[in-house]
Amino acid sequence: MKLAPVLPYALARPVGTQEDGVVGEHNEDQEHAVEPARPPITAEQAREITAGLREAMDDVRRSVAVLAARVRDAHTARVWLPLGHASWEAYCAAEFGISRAQAYRLLDVARALAAIHGAVTAGTETSRTRDTGPAAATALDYGLSQRALIAVSARSADLAELITRRLATLSHSGLQALDEPTVRAVVRQAVRDVRTAPPPVPADPSADPAVAALRRVVDDLAASSYAIGELMLEVAPAYLSDTDAADILELLCEQIGEPLEHGLAARRYAMSGDRRALHGTIL
Repeated sequence: MKLAPVLPYALARPVGTQEDGVVGEHNEDQEHAVEPARPPITAEQAREITAGLREAMDDVRRSVAVLAARVRDAHTARVWLPLGHASWEAYCAAEFGISRAQAYRLLDVARALAAIHGAVTAGTETSRTRDTGPAAATALDYGLSQRALIAVSARSADLAELITRRLATLSHSGLQALDEPTVRAVVRQAVRDVRTAPPPVPADPSADPAVAALRRVVDDLAASSYAIGELMLEVAPAYLSDTDAADILELLCEQIGEPLEHGLAARRYAMSGDRRALHGTIL
């Protein structure tokens, strides 16, 4: 098993905090070095260069997916033991010359991709037969960067639950075909939502009965808003912007007697699980 061809990208050290997790998307604040002027090219040449760049990006993403699947299998099989290494990090250092931090970043990427693949498999009701070969690994290409996968790896269970629920909602509504672009859009949006939403902080019970009662009222209101948000997501899926969703939801909100801004806020809450989405509207 040779991992060298894909290690340079997959082990690149994450930098910055603003990248949104999609390979090929650019942060406008990033500075660029000035390149020397070149002779102008034709539109046809520009299209050829763009096609080659797109193909190279696709190759990189597929390579990361293949690497992640093989890392997962190697770690599950504890391959370091029969080879005489004391641990996973010792195995990676001896066999591939990578650091302890890099070795565990590999596992983070593998864990996140496995969670996504499992959620998509469950949400689209496809075969659950576990196939870890390279051909199956390429199916894990959702256009996500290594940095994004590492960022959500610690919350992979939350991510998987979110993807499964949204795919199931779309499937049951019958309003959207679960084709490859739709599934890809759902996965990418779920990754963004998990990355931006803080983990829930459990509230300590208050000794004041009035405060405890008020907290229960707020919790009940949030639960009702979440249910409304799920309804909104059936009609306006999560990958639609607020502007596009508003055009679709305006009539629905009018029919159920809910202000549009409340419906959009509930939809954002159902997408993220973050109650701050309700501030200024419902709460």
